[in-house]
Amino acid sequence: MIWLVGYKGMLGTELCNVLKNEKLEFIGTEIEVDITDYNILNDFITAQKGKNVNFSCIINCAAYTNVDKAESDKDLCYKINVTGPENLAKIAAKNNIPLIHISTDYVFDGKASVPYTEDMEINPTGVYGTTKALGEKAIQKQTDNYFIIRTAWLYGIYGRNFVKTMLRIFKEKGAAKVINDQFGTPTYANDLARALAFFAHSFESSSSSSEKPKQGIYHFTDIGNISWYDFACAINEAAFEQGLIAQKAILTPCSTEEYPTPAPRPSYSVLSKEKIAKILPWSIPDWHESLLNYLKEEKTAIN
Repeated sequence: MIWLVGYKGMLGTELCNVLKNEKLEFIGTEIEVDITDYNILNDFITAQKGKNVNFSCIINCAAYTNVDKAESDKDLCYKINVTGPENLAKIAAKNNIPLIHISTDYVFDGKASVPYTEDMEINPTGVYGTTKALGEKAIQKQTDNYFIIRTAWLYGIYGRNFVKTMLRIFKEKGAAKVINDQFGTPTYANDLARALAFFAHSFESSSSSSEKPKQGIYHFTDIGNISWYDFACAINEAAFEQGLIAQKAILTPCSTEEYPTPAPRPSYSVLSKEKIAKILPWSIPDWHESLLNYLKEEKTAIN
């Protein structure tokens, strides 16, 4: 049995569907089992044990992800991104359960010129990135049996994200200014969910020890390196071809300086996937391919 924390968010909902498809049993929890309160977590897992439910792993998809709002909402951001993961790590260690935790490219400062590997030094610049970095360290301090998966530029059929925002702006305004000097890699939530399901499956009692990945930090995004502007252009083209917009929008590139935000953004946040690619039983898709898959899913949902 898998314990999926934050099962109603964009990634959590996607992961629910993947786990169901792969016939992996799970129990999902949200705010009713508050990760910022250790006693509530301990009571929950004790109650599950009383029902003869033994968890093979914990997957934490809960996070404070509003990057700009975090700058003025520091306390809540800290509770969810640091205290929460620390509590889950304590519970995981106490009950000898592997903990899978989602982290972010924002733990890096964006000053690199080559893809970030898992062992490169972290140096967050904003409140969100700082709390995610502290959350990683808190987990590592509390348990050895951790699997931290850093990702970036996440989008999907559920919740708010860049692709959905662009589609809405294309329809409503027919034009947009998009930053062209920040580079990274888009990640389709379904692709990340499949990777997480691979980790979860490896902890099932039916899996052999040779199939279990080693504890540590992993990076997962789709394949590629692109600016937000070029990504918006690709969304524009593909959405028009799929009939999601009646006509192509007019897109104008702009610099980060022209589009100031409360929180700083890394100018380069491409993550190296070499480590995780060696253990996944399938090839990580290119972002172009995944974007098209997402837009087809969006079209099906509308129809």
